[in-house]
Amino acid sequence: MVRRARLADRPDLVDILVRDGRFARIGASSGRGTPATVARVIDADGRLVVPPFVDAHMHLDSALTLDPADPNRSGTLREGIAVWARTKTRLTGRQVYGNAREVLRWMVAAGTLHVRCHVDVSPGAPDALSALIDLREEARSVCDVQLVAFPQDGLLREPGQREALRAAMSKGCDVVGGIPHYERTPRDAERHVKELFDVAQEFDADMDPHCDESDDPGSRLAEVVAREALARGWQGRVALGHCTAMAAYDPGTLAAATGLLARAGIAVVANPMVNAVLQGRGDAPPVRRGMAPVAQLLEAGVTVAFGQDSVLDAWLPLGTGDMLAVAQLGALFGHLTGHTQLAGVLDLVTVSGARVLRLGERYGIAEGRPADFILLDASDPVQALRLLPARLHVVRHGREVARTVSPRGELVGDFAPGTVDLGRHG
Repeated sequence: MVRRARLADRPDLVDILVRDGRFARIGASSGRGTPATVARVIDADGRLVVPPFVDAHMHLDSALTLDPADPNRSGTLREGIAVWARTKTRLTGRQVYGNAREVLRWMVAAGTLHVRCHVDVSPGAPDALSALIDLREEARSVCDVQLVAFPQDGLLREPGQREALRAAMSKGCDVVGGIPHYERTPRDAERHVKELFDVAQEFDADMDPHCDESDDPGSRLAEVVAREALARGWQGRVALGHCTAMAAYDPGTLAAATGLLARAGIAVVANPMVNAVLQGRGDAPPVRRGMAPVAQLLEAGVTVAFGQDSVLDAWLPLGTGDMLAVAQLGALFGHLTGHTQLAGVLDLVTVSGARVLRLGERYGIAEGRPADFILLDASDPVQALRLLPARLHVVRHGREVARTVSPRGELVGDFAPGTVDLGRHG
């Protein structure tokens, strides 16, 4: 039982009873005695309980592959792709497994219990898929990992790409990925989109391609995807990663695009850390921010979630897999700090991510659902975004899978000596 917990959508403190791995009762905190059947009581003392974090866009196969001997010197997306093309020829499946497992450990410790992972399945890539299928099974008791078959090198640029995509779906990928904007011509890009839907229908699978990852205001493949989803009856089964070109659209074009995405039930996954460093590289001042326009997408009724995307690889020389840090940057980078906006940013790494992954009733703090939650050392969502506090308890199906002690610092000089709780500044 968790006593005296705060939930983001309730004004008063609650007691949360967990039984047989599910939320058995959630009600007003009574202060009365503990039921005899309760094996353990956690006193939240007014701290915030949230559902587990969801990383809606991650590349575990490239994680921890940053190589000082072969760096991305320009920091651009295109050079990152070229560096990765060389890096992956040197990797073994065993290395991919070890790197991905280590980063997944970091993520679980930070409260992420659901991950959608894009896997490079292009010919010439290491057998990352086998490695990540093994990891998916090993981690199943603590974390759900969805695998996206990602044809990093496109479908039409080189022979064998289509066959590799279908083989990856047959082997065990959950979701059809793609990268239509990487094709050589607009016509090929549209063919790429149609072929992704062919594969999705063949395997009755959801789709999650990278889309319009550029600063080009003429890149409007998201609308091509939306029209195809409506034509094929695939509404609610498609997410699009990045969509950074939308940041360059004029207001009329953006309104038309967001409205079409909403009608087609297309979700958008923005990746603040990677978008912040890869986009706008070619701009003379003023430099565009280059992240999908989250506020406008939300206003239009589009589901939006955040992803970490990369950790220490050819595209991002930073990252820890902490989705709360991703949310904080997304709030700042996306101008989501208005009075009515900021508290909702936490949704972009929790409930909105769950909608992208289509977790349904397997997710959320509600009676009868799996008892998956995080007790944060914070009192409300805004404080959680400000402090990036300790994840005091991370619970999966009623069982604690990670815990953190709130860090403390000690001032020892002449100025105001004493202990500072680094997890709760104010």
